Amino acid sequence: MYHHSGNVAQRAAGSATGVLDPKAPDAEAVFFQRCTWCGTSMYHRVLCPVCRGSDLRTERSEGTGTVRHATVVHRNTPAARNVSLIEMAEGFVLRGRVMGPLIGIHSGDRVRLSTAKDPVRGEPVFQLVDEPYRAWT
Repeated sequence: MYHHSGNVAQRAAGSATGVLDPKAPDAEAVFFQRCTWCGTSMYHRVLCPVCRGSDLRTERSEGTGTVRHATVVHRNTPAARNVSLIEMAEGFVLRGRVMGPLIGIHSGDRVRLSTAKDPVRGEPVFQLVDEPYRAWT
């Protein structure tokens, strides 16, 4: 089956260089790929996990998402730190750190990108958008 993937200018713009290049023009943003065949969004992949297509277009994320899993890690660090899986509004999932009290970060919390790269760990840092009401937790 033949699928038209756009013109040459779109294919050049869809290269993965902006995702993996640390000298990207917008250093305070998260870039992800979208498959031009099936439309699946993913983070730092070479092939689409759904259709195995290699024609991936690089896009810039809005920077908002939801915490899907949060855990506290005590290993290899002088103090405890948060490690979370964040599902972004565009549909891809990435690992990052959420700022705030470690006990106050829960699944379902809405977050916004604060810094695209933590200077120590090199992962995105998020901040809570609003404090949800949680009685007795």
